[in-house]
Amino acid sequence: MQARMNNASYWVNETRPDFLHAHYKDLLSNAGFNVLGEASAMFDPYGYTCVWVLSESHLAVHTFPECSRTYVEITSCVESQFFAFM
Repeated sequence: MQARMNNASYWVNETRPDFLHAHYKDLLSNAGFNVLGEASAMFDPYGYTCVWVLSESHLAVHTFPECSRTYVEITSCVESQFFAFM
């Protein structure tokens, strides 16, 4: 068996933590990912990071409110779920 990983990263023009958390949690569920756990942090004076640990790998969301942007990165070893997420 050969290890194969799918990875994508992109920027979105949304920085609201509540919206981002709900949105990406729903996307993971709808794509069929198995969430093993998650961790998040709010930063002072601003900023938010959330990471979901998946049995298929991980998703990370990092806000940059000072730039009105959020960086998103997903990595998965299951191609069909990865493309459903995109």
